[in-house]
Parts: sequence; C-alpha cells; structure tokens
Amino acid sequence: WCLSLETAIRHSSGCCFLASSPSPPSFSSPRKAQVVFVLGGPGSGKGTQCVRIVEAMEETRKLDEKKIHFLIDGFPRNEENLHGWTTIMDGEADVKFVLFFDCSNEVIVGHWGQGSPRGKGGANKEGIQTYLQSTRPVISLYEKQGKVRTVDASYSVDKVFANVKTILDKEI
Repeated sequence: WCLSLETAIRHSSGCCFLASSPSPPSFSSPRKAQVVFVLGGPGSGKGTQCVRIVEAMEETRKLDEKKIHFLIDGFPRNEENLHGWTTIMDGEADVKFVLFFDCSNEVIVGHWGQGSPRGKGGANKEGIQTYLQSTRPVISLYEKQGKVRTVDASYSVDKVFANVKTILDKEI
C-alpha cells in the first residue's frame, strides 16, 4: 500500500507508508510494527530508492508473512512531525532505524539540474535550507540514539541500492 507524502499531508496524517501489504497499514496487531524512516536532502534519491526498497520488501514478506515493516518516506521532516509521531504512535510502532541518504549540496543541485521535477534556481537553495534547518536536526536526534544507517547517495542509483540492500538484509 502506498500513499504519497503530499496526499498524506493533505489528509493530515503527516506520513507516507510504503509497505508490502495491499491494504492500508494497521497498527492494531499485538506485535508492534517496525518502522524505517527514510530521510535525506531534497533530490538525494529517497523516492527512487523507496520504489526499489518496496520491491525488496515484497520478497521478504513472501518469506515471512509475520513481519510487519513500514517504510516511511520523507518523514519526520521536522521536530514538530517527530513530536506528533511520538505522541500518536508511542506503544504502537517502533522506529527500527533511520535510513539516511547523505550527499553534498552540490550533488543535490546537480540532481535537480538533470531534469528533476522539483524545480530550479531559488527552489534549490530553499529546499536545501529547509532540509538543513528542519530535517537535519531530526536525523541528529536519531544519530544520538544509534538509529541512523547512512547511505552515500552520491553514487549511481544501482550502487546506492546495493548499499541499501546490504543495510536492509542486515537490519530487517
């Protein structure tokens, strides 16, 4: 089941669930759902990699139907989102780790210049500023808890996915 972040925000849920289940997520299971937040700068390849990760999750789900994992793309974007998540989901789901797509601002701007639909010019600087001021502190909070798994997102899509798969195979 996949819900875009924009749709989720319009519906005030504030998060995007990407999972291998064909139905919407249910957190009423006696087992807590295991959640992986996917964060990184704008244009770092989060969305591209999430599509591939969901396919890998489908394979894992076929092997063990009892696994309850959710991949949440681009959330929490700021400390307010994190506070809301903690307030609502405490006791319902555990954040297993944050998959952090790390790359330099130059690489991000380069991605945008290669036909990304996100826009050009001032939007690049604005997106990077928002990321640095709002999302990066959330990543830092999880780093202090030892829950960040960093992927160098400056490589090719295939190389980044190979690194992501290594992390997921080890962690999930």
